[in-house]
Order: sequence, then C-alpha cells, then structure tokens
Amino acid sequence: MAASINPVASVLGISKSQRTTLGIIQTIMDGLPVTAVYRIASAVSPDDVNFRFKIVPKATLERRKKHPRARLTVEEGGRVERLARVWSSAMDVWGGEENARAFLFRPHALLSGRRPIDMTLATDLGARLVEDILGRLKYGSAP
Repeated sequence: MAASINPVASVLGISKSQRTTLGIIQTIMDGLPVTAVYRIASAVSPDDVNFRFKIVPKATLERRKKHPRARLTVEEGGRVERLARVWSSAMDVWGGEENARAFLFRPHALLSGRRPIDMTLATDLGARLVEDILGRLKYGSAP
C-alpha cells in the first residue's frame, strides 16, 4: 500500500514545491534536515522523548543538533521517510493518531507477534510488510 506523497512530505517538513516522489527522493539524497527526526518522532510517539533515538542513535543526533545546517545521511533520511510513509498509511487506515499508534505499537499476528513499529524501523522490507497489512485492512482482505 503506497502512502500518498503529501502526508509523507508534510510530516517530514518538505516544502510544497518538493512534494513529488522525485522531490522527496532528491531531498533525502541532499540530506533531510535533522528536524525531520523530531517531527516524525513527535507525531508517532509524542509521549516517548527517547523514541527519536530509535530512528537515529542518540550520539549521532546530539552531534548533528549542534550544527544548524546539519543534515541526515541518505540512510538515516530513508529510515525517517520509511517511518513517515507507514505512519501516513496507518493514519489513513485507522482514521486518527490514537488508533494508528495502537496498531503500530501492538504485537501483530501476521508479524509473528512482532510490533509493526519495530518491523518498520528495522528494514524497508519490514515496512513494506506492515504497509501490506495496512492495505489488507483498508480494503477488507486482512484475516
């Protein structure tokens, strides 16, 4: 299930002129601003101040924060985008933040009891599996 570009770009803080698939890719390749980590972390897990360190390690984030023009690496930006994509899909399927969070942070049978948030943060393939489950839920084919 592909998330719509606008919600993903919005949560990442990408300008309206760059809100295309290629624009987002270019922004990630140029380096997302460090603030993107804080934006997605506060959207997905607002009560957990340490959640952002699951996206980018604490020492790395602290080092980058000291430089106002610091950017994320392509790998880090990809992880942030992946989380934003799954978050946007979960919001679309569940219709609100609380329900989307409940889905992401609760173990799921189709993930062998793993939490969707952990699968999303681990690998792109894990995120795609979570997106597949969300697509099944949206279109009524989930067991």
